[in-house]
Amino acid sequence: MQPPEQRTSGYYGLPVLKRPHWKWEIALYFWAGGTAAGAYTVATIAELAGDRTVARAGRWVALPLLIVSPMLLIKDLGRPEKFYNMLRIIKLVSPMSVGTWVLSAFGALSGLSALLELAGDRWQGLRRLVGILGTPFALLVGGYTGVLLAATAVPLWHKNRLLWGPTFLASAFTTGTAAIQAALALTASPSRQRDQALERVHRISAIAETTVLVAGLARLGPTGRLLTRGRWSTLFLPGVFGLGLLLPEILQRLTPHQSRSWQLVRALCTLLGGLIFRFCMVYGGQTSAADVDAYRELTTPPQRQTGREGSRRLPGMVYDLLRSMVRVPR
Repeated sequence: MQPPEQRTSGYYGLPVLKRPHWKWEIALYFWAGGTAAGAYTVATIAELAGDRTVARAGRWVALPLLIVSPMLLIKDLGRPEKFYNMLRIIKLVSPMSVGTWVLSAFGALSGLSALLELAGDRWQGLRRLVGILGTPFALLVGGYTGVLLAATAVPLWHKNRLLWGPTFLASAFTTGTAAIQAALALTASPSRQRDQALERVHRISAIAETTVLVAGLARLGPTGRLLTRGRWSTLFLPGVFGLGLLLPEILQRLTPHQSRSWQLVRALCTLLGGLIFRFCMVYGGQTSAADVDAYRELTTPPQRQTGREGSRRLPGMVYDLLRSMVRVPR
């Protein structure tokens, strides 16, 4: 029998799972692609609502981010031809293959939208049509990164496989709206009506992101302690919840009528919080891959318990609590 200190070190001292090789390039790609997706979608909605200023800003924000995204992917792959090889075929069961095609289509439509912005109102109908066609691809890019993580066997990513996609999509709306707010704070003249509309979109997306993120942490159970109590908690909790979600709302409540500088600060806080979230997800997944206890929790089916042992549902938990307070004779 192995000593206790060796039983948690993996298979004969080796980790059970191979650590993902992804580094900062993928975390930054997740952030850039998600922010572009959120900004483009908000721009399309603003275009249909008649707000040309927000629509123009959203499309010009999305374009450079989508130019950078393939560069980051190619740098992570090591050789440019690997990205080309992924475009030679399409596998609908592979999130990586589908994501590559969706990103390429979204990038092309985003570039066309930005080009039509230069034409002014002469191609208004075509510009709206391209925006509508590009929005589904934007939504897929915003959420597929979470699905891509969930398709692996990494405990932190796989155990919450149902909610990582919605979480990344909600975060894409939050950072995308913040990117538009930052761009307008630097380039556009103040407009109370426009600022209030963007603030409502930002607040709704931030609430949605917080809700699915908290629900996801609850689904992770002990595996989620890596983000809430473990190695990455000192970055995840203050960075994602504090800086990215809570602080912008506090600043808005304290000073509703803010200057352009304060609006820029709030937007940058949200953008930085979204970036921290993706870095914690990528590097936290690497840490969880080496965590034998997290892998065991993921792969070991829950044992069926009967009688006074009960299950781990609410009645069983109440019974265990009462038995810990009062000694019950067997």
